[in-house]
Amino acid sequence: MQLRKLKPLLTFVVALAGFFSSVRAQQLVSGSLQQLYSPDKNILITFYQKQLTDRTRAMYYTVNFKGKPVILESLLDLQLDNHLSEQAMALKVDRREKWFENLKITGIVRNSKDTAWTPITGESSQIRDHYQAITIQAVKEDNPIYPIHIEIRAYNEGTAFRYFFPENEKGTYYRIVSENTEFSLPEGTNAWHASWAQAPYRLLPLKNWPDEGERPLTLELPDGLYACLAEAQMVDYARTKFKLSTVKSNTIQTSMYTPADLISPFGTPWRVVMVAEKPGDLIQNNHLLLNLNTPSKIKDESWIKPGKIIRVMTQTTADAKANIDFAVKHNLQYILFDWKWYGPSFTFKSDATKVAIPDFDLPDIINYGKERGVGVWLYVNLQGLYSQSDSLFKVYEKWGVKGVKFGFVQVGSHRWTTWVQKAIQQAADAHIMVNIHDDWRPTGEQRTWPNLLTSEGIRGNEEMPDATSNTIMPFTRYIAGAADYTICYYDERIKTTHAHQLAMAAVYYSPLQTLYWYDKPAHSKDEPELEFWDKIPTTWDETKVIQGNPGEYITIARRKAKDWFIGTLTNNDARKLKIPLNFLPKDKKYIASIYSDDPSVATATKVRVTRKPVDHKTIIDTDLIPSGGQAIWIREITK
Repeated sequence: MQLRKLKPLLTFVVALAGFFSSVRAQQLVSGSLQQLYSPDKNILITFYQKQLTDRTRAMYYTVNFKGKPVILESLLDLQLDNHLSEQAMALKVDRREKWFENLKITGIVRNSKDTAWTPITGESSQIRDHYQAITIQAVKEDNPIYPIHIEIRAYNEGTAFRYFFPENEKGTYYRIVSENTEFSLPEGTNAWHASWAQAPYRLLPLKNWPDEGERPLTLELPDGLYACLAEAQMVDYARTKFKLSTVKSNTIQTSMYTPADLISPFGTPWRVVMVAEKPGDLIQNNHLLLNLNTPSKIKDESWIKPGKIIRVMTQTTADAKANIDFAVKHNLQYILFDWKWYGPSFTFKSDATKVAIPDFDLPDIINYGKERGVGVWLYVNLQGLYSQSDSLFKVYEKWGVKGVKFGFVQVGSHRWTTWVQKAIQQAADAHIMVNIHDDWRPTGEQRTWPNLLTSEGIRGNEEMPDATSNTIMPFTRYIAGAADYTICYYDERIKTTHAHQLAMAAVYYSPLQTLYWYDKPAHSKDEPELEFWDKIPTTWDETKVIQGNPGEYITIARRKAKDWFIGTLTNNDARKLKIPLNFLPKDKKYIASIYSDDPSVATATKVRVTRKPVDHKTIIDTDLIPSGGQAIWIREITK
């Protein structure tokens, strides 16, 4: 028998041996052991229930990739406290210490799916949704009004699972007070830890963390594998970060920000374990989070237009029109008026439907932009959104505003999670696009509400991070999806080269890409390299991660129609790289415009532009200076 055919069997044997060695004094519940493979057979998820020494039961899972352990025996667990609802409705009150301890498995259902869908914005024009699934049906043994399903999916990109509660026949309300799901990892695993959404990253062992870790959480395993723990479809729940277990070494646990009060039927957010042999594959596979969300609820998506945007630094009518003229010249689709255009932002006294600064004729500005094909976005802080969102977006629609940037939203709690989701929906009803700033991060819900173009939740150029930080972001934050880094070009506080900033527009994905964040049109000398930003789109037909390691370097190539745009970033160190163009069609000829750092160039930005013919055999030698980068625009030669 060929080795290829033996691989699934060998993987099963390895996993089974590890499983039985872990049982020992605890007894496997009969019929509970279930195996689930990914479609390509590389990933194996094992589920089982054990009866513990105190006669209670607990559910566990493991994950293996090509026979290598990724997640060792780990607990599946929620803690609920429904006693107030149970008492109010004269139902049996559950006083058990652990809510899962008396679950009885009543059925096993298997299914699969293999479809594709077309996103209106994205890093590829088609997304395949392909998985094998198993649902473990269970019920509280002494209280049958409480059924629960453990839903597990195996994708080629990783695995995902959640807890689903069917409709309760007595109408009881549910209060989830904690989620105790575990991710037990091999000894020697390190995690790219960030304490909050805009915090710097550090590579830490699974011990002595300063505090909880943000999601997604990218892991480097000792056997050379890479993994990422993520959260998907967190739309009616509390944000769940990651903390270290206090009782089990090398084990990460989920940590809910607040309890969640829910009505059945409902499902908790998906807990995701992505696995890859190369860190760049985690980036290419981030559509997994989108697949775990429901399809778009917007019937007519024609008004959703991605594009590039510049912030108006001085909010006057004259400066706004100057920015619009600059946008036309440099192929930007939008301008943004940031905070305080309607008055102080951190007060309920300001009215977000009234201009509060002098010499600012907003209707004239909107009309001026409309005549020139440039749309207007407005910033509104939480206080204005919270007090006025029921009518605000409809007002902006009448004005002709294209999008709203949500500022300083509350994040974490169940209450504010559901509020943000409602605000996104209210904006969609008024044909308003959305950019959520500050500490909020997406979990794939932009598939359901594609008017949510982007969000911050990243250490971008508001903090002016160094080049090393910039080489970590693609492998961590961007796995969650689009991020508004707010790229700059002329500001003196930039800690990287200008070619590095140029290349970020290709490396970093955002359907609404902010360029020239701290810049003014007067700063520009129409440097030749701005051609790269002029030409680059913000959504893509194809994305390829050519090479890279977190914290060191990265090269990403993206295609729109027949053109390719490539960005390469190095960390604070100089680096020599080779960029193969073997992804180009073999029967085509191309011209590559290369934008690279060169201190001998006469311009203030020190970026050299060179052009050369290339084809699929070409390898571009790249010599990067410290904190440098390189951008490439490749277009086909036609007669």
